[in-house]
Amino acid sequence: MSDTETPETSQAAAQATAPENPHAAPVRQLARSMTRASLLFTPPFILVCIVLFTVLNGLHGFLGALVGGVLAMIASLSTLGMMKVSAGQDPSLVMLIALGGYAAKVILLFLALTLLKGVTVLHPLSLGITMIVAILVAAAAEFAAFRKARIPTIIPASH
Repeated sequence: MSDTETPETSQAAAQATAPENPHAAPVRQLARSMTRASLLFTPPFILVCIVLFTVLNGLHGFLGALVGGVLAMIASLSTLGMMKVSAGQDPSLVMLIALGGYAAKVILLFLALTLLKGVTVLHPLSLGITMIVAILVAAAAEFAAFRKARIPTIIPASH
């Protein structure tokens, strides 16, 4: 190792020369497609919830639905972000990232909702229903994008 080279730069150079996992590019393409679909379909449903709960519950409904929509979008997009980040990794590491990320996301959502429980300015039903609607719409949009994607699910190893 030279004087200008650090362990991080030498590791990055080694990774740059190593061939990329053949599954990485299709997984990243799929993640982009699913993200696009989620961002296209979920915000309009969140907006409908915000308007509906504003009409039904006033400012408290507006704030509850807004916070619920933001939390749901963060949760949904974090999953797709983990998918992009782990695309080129070893399958066992991908599973670890997926399961660990899911557990962390559930714990963080639980903590956020626990902390928000005592906030009286948020209408709890507006928050909860908006979260449920947004998460279900995002999941449906991601599933539809997955089904529509022309990405091979089995990529033969090149010899």
